Amino acid sequence: MTSEIKIDHREKAYSLLRKDAEKIAQLIKVQMDNLTMPQCPLYEEVLDTQMFGLSREIEFAVRLGLVDEMDGKTLMDSLEKELSILHEAFTNK
Repeated sequence: MTSEIKIDHREKAYSLLRKDAEKIAQLIKVQMDNLTMPQCPLYEEVLDTQMFGLSREIEFAVRLGLVDEMDGKTLMDSLEKELSILHEAFTNK
């Protein structure tokens, strides 16, 4: 495999992971806008499931050498920070 193709696969893998992370971020934003966490435990379950799924995708991409482990960790950390803000906002409501 030429290095050009390898770089393209790495960029594509990271781009796909970023898109998945953006979808989760959008779910968090909707939840923040409505602050309906206790009325909608199913929504929280969906967020948890999506976060778990993304973490597994990242782990797989890292194991294949398509994504740097620190880049994957940064993606997850940013989403976890947003989730933390959501929980804090609801608690302070």
